[in-house]
Amino acid sequence: MIIDTHCHLDDERYVDDVDVVIQRAYDAGVRGIIIPGADSKDLERAQALAHRYEHVFFAAGVHPYHHHEYDEERLKYFLEDEKCIAVGECGLDYFRLPEDEGEKKAEKEAQKAVFVKQIKLAKAVKKPLIVHIRDANEDSKRLLVEEKASEVGGVLHCYNASKHLLDLANEGFYFGIGGVLTFKNAKQLVEVLPMIPRDKLLLETDAPYLTPMPHRGERNLPEYTLLVARKMAELLHVNVTELHTITTQNAQKLFKALEKIKLGTI
Repeated sequence: MIIDTHCHLDDERYVDDVDVVIQRAYDAGVRGIIIPGADSKDLERAQALAHRYEHVFFAAGVHPYHHHEYDEERLKYFLEDEKCIAVGECGLDYFRLPEDEGEKKAEKEAQKAVFVKQIKLAKAVKKPLIVHIRDANEDSKRLLVEEKASEVGGVLHCYNASKHLLDLANEGFYFGIGGVLTFKNAKQLVEVLPMIPRDKLLLETDAPYLTPMPHRGERNLPEYTLLVARKMAELLHVNVTELHTITTQNAQKLFKALEKIKLGTI
């Protein structure tokens, strides 16, 4: 049994064959999938998939690129759903900031304001966070600590191998590792991976993005979580079955609803 803790099954690239994709993942041993909420317009699709399949769950949140679309009442509506098990993905992304200094500052402040709102929301509904961090390590960590996000914990989605973020493990945060681990240029992540506490490791695909080797360049699929697991086991010098058990137990500890997953038919 393995769990893909971050898979955008609500993406339009799955519209034509999402049921086949889910079945193939299940047959491969992926017995839990979490659809993160990145774009609020896709939440209905994520919710419908979660209710169609017992082992599929979703989260409600707003990606930093969509901070201007933040609607707290809409998020609260979805967060009341028992299949909605986290807030996010939310966070900070400074990768594509405006060149103008004034506009750059305004964009950062807007992202931070919406991130703080979602941290507070997670604490209010008592659900963990799915956190997106890109080129914003210091601000992200500071806000998570200042806002006492440790009360609910969460996962650093697509962990960027920053050593600066490692001690967030002590704040109840897990580290989502995906297909990047298999890339030839992932030297920093390969170096940092053993520094992550074993009980804070999670597997993810971020499908349809960041497809692992040897399928890089193709649409990513939740079944490829097994490729990430195989690479992680190799680097940590553990049996791949043991790695499956460790990461599954970690996911179930963070996302309590996953403990209810049944291992029978899809």
